[in-house]
Formats: sequence, C-alpha cells, structure tokens
Amino acid sequence: MKKVILSSSFLLILFFTEAQIGGLLNKATQQATSKVNNKANSTADKSKDDPTNKKTGEVKPNSENSTPGSNVKDTTPVPEGSSSIKSYSKYDFIPGEKVIGFEDFSTGNIGDFPAGWNTSSSAEIVTIDGKQGRWLMLTKAGVFVPEFTDKYPDDFTFEFDLLHGVPITGADFHITLAQLDDINKPQFSSLATNRVLFELNNATTGTTTGVTRSELRKNTVSEAGNQTYTELLNDKNNPVHISIWRQKERVRLYINEEKVWDIPKGLAKESKLNAIVFSVGYVEAKTQHYIGNIRLAIGAPDTRNKMLTQNKWVTHGILFDVNSANIKPESYGTLKEIANVLKENPDLKVKIVGHTDSDGNDAANLDLSKRRAASVKASLAKEFGIDENRMETDGKGESEPIDKNDSPAGKANNRRVEFIKI
Repeated sequence: MKKVILSSSFLLILFFTEAQIGGLLNKATQQATSKVNNKANSTADKSKDDPTNKKTGEVKPNSENSTPGSNVKDTTPVPEGSSSIKSYSKYDFIPGEKVIGFEDFSTGNIGDFPAGWNTSSSAEIVTIDGKQGRWLMLTKAGVFVPEFTDKYPDDFTFEFDLLHGVPITGADFHITLAQLDDINKPQFSSLATNRVLFELNNATTGTTTGVTRSELRKNTVSEAGNQTYTELLNDKNNPVHISIWRQKERVRLYINEEKVWDIPKGLAKESKLNAIVFSVGYVEAKTQHYIGNIRLAIGAPDTRNKMLTQNKWVTHGILFDVNSANIKPESYGTLKEIANVLKENPDLKVKIVGHTDSDGNDAANLDLSKRRAASVKASLAKEFGIDENRMETDGKGESEPIDKNDSPAGKANNRRVEFIKI
C-alpha cells in the first residue's frame, strides 16, 4: 500500500550528492523577461478583485485531469459565505502584517518560466482544469527560487498551495529556508550551516504504516522522532495549503489546518536567511508538482494591542476566493484572534471595512468590498458568537490604496480588511 511520508529535517549535510548537484545546478539560470503581451492569455491576467473576470480553464495536456488539446472553461459558481471555516478550527496560524512577496503567475505567459524567479532546471506556468488561477508546474529535478527579497527578517510567514506528486508515486519535493553563500547562484553545494529543510516524500511501504522521521542536527548531535501524516498529502485532486511561520529561532509548519511541526529551536540565533527554495530531487515519469498562490509577509501581528490602542487596525490575514466574498478557511487563525479580543472587551464596537486593488470595474470592486466586509461580520457572529449589534460594515473598493497597484505584492496589500473602532 502506498503511503505519503512527510519528513522535516534540520540538516548540516546535503540531501543531494555532489554528483547530482553538479548535474542539476551547472545548468544556466533561466529567467523569463517577457510580460503578458499576448491577447490569447489576457483573460487569465485580470485582477483577483474583478468580479466580472472569469479565469480561463485551459488544461495542460500532461495534466492528469486533462484531455490533450482541450480548452475547457471552469464556470462552476463560487458560493459566498464562510461555510468551510470550521474545517480549520485547530488552525492558529496568523500571517505577517505586510505582504512583501506575492506570486499568482498572472504576469507571465502560459508555457513560460516566470520572471522574478531563479532556477537550475525548468518549469512552466500552466492552468489546471477545475482549479482557479495559474500554477507553476515542476516536472524536472532542480531548484526553484522566488526572488522576493534577499533578507528574510526574524519574523515572517510564507504560504503556498501545493498539488503534490501527480500521480502520487515517486515524488520528492522539498522546501528550504536557506542562508545561501551566493544569492544569485542557488546551489545546495554552497549552503551555509543555517537552513531548515522540509521534505515531502512518497514511499511504498507494503502493508506497514508509513513513518515520518524528523531530525535536528547541531554540532553533530542528533535527535530524531517519528510521526505519520499519511492522510494530509495523498489527495491528488485537491491542493493542500502549506504555511510556514518563523519567529526568531522558532519554526512552525502547517499542512491545511494541521500544525505538523513546531520546533522552538529550529534556527540558530545568528541565522541570516536570504532565500526560500523549492526543489525537486527525483522525478518519476509523469510525476508533476504544481505550486500557486505564493505569499510572503513580514512583521509579527499584535492584534490585541493594536485593536485596543489604535482607532484602526488593518489585516491581510482574511482571504477570499477569487471574485467572491467567500472567506478562505485558512483565515480562521486571524478571525479567531479578532474574535478573542472582542470577547475580552465586550464594550468594544467596530466597523468592518473591505478594500480591493484597482484592477477591474470601479463599481464592481466597490460592491465586492462591501460584500466581503459583510461576510467577515457574518463569520464572526456565526462561528465565534460575536453580537452582530457590535459590528457595522462598509466597503471602499479601490478608492483608498495603501500601496501601489503596479505589482502583485502591492495589489495584495491593497486587498485587505480594516477594523475601525466606533
């Protein structure tokens, strides 16, 4: 019986041999410099906040869910509300305060390697039948680095969606928080001693139970533990949401609502991380990995203090489905934190205000922002028992930006929810 094995290793050794590294990483770095200028792809490049936009449903021919040569539009309506919030009831992840990196692959052409990335191999932007938006498909062994920043602070969060190992066999996928010797040459052979490696593997274990091994090595002293998470990664049809949270030395990793690792001393105090690296170490025929909706945010949120001492508090941790007021379940941690403050302070009343980026129709964005604010109010009332009379709602659409609307990260910052004391 095939089992999915999750392994989180904190290593001072390489997980590729030098021979493998030489073959993989001596390839020329590929960076696409083209921007979207092809009308055939323009429908997939519209803003997430344009309710009139329908994403293309173009299917990559080698996708397991596709028919070669097909071009099917996904017209499935997206329900509004927060019906799926409870599925994340154990989720305590709270994103950083300011988005500094965001990638939905909307600014590149289908079939191209995305601009603003570095690689030792190759990958391409695709769409997937029945899945919203665009994805980066990794089918060859190598490393893939989003160039969001070259200095990762002590407090940051990193999130992405993953369709892992399609088909679920022979997959070998890693995410590394790294301190590279040369940021322009992402080679594992040049890694300094400070890094955290999360490894998502598949293995055939016969009739036995799949075992997860974690290992922490410091000064040649090794501590190991075993844990099994076979059910979190074995759904080849639905993406999982991966969340990584660094707070100084402490590192946590979540798969969907499950907190898989919480390592108090995962990083050395002197760690100066400068890269987050995706890597594929082994690829069996037809194995594919898709990553999407990548989001880097910095700063440690201080919800309680800011809601009580400031007249306005801004959060980027409440997320919505594309073109919809439906709240994504990974917003649970942020909503719960807000609800706790409201419960502890029964006299506190707030106005909930939605905001969008500037893409799309002004009137449509205004309407969407109002509906999103109403969804937040409904969720706080229904899921957390907050009295509706303590909450008002409004929406400003795109009229009050806090960042420029000329980059994916800037647009992500403008898509926000504000809580104003009344």
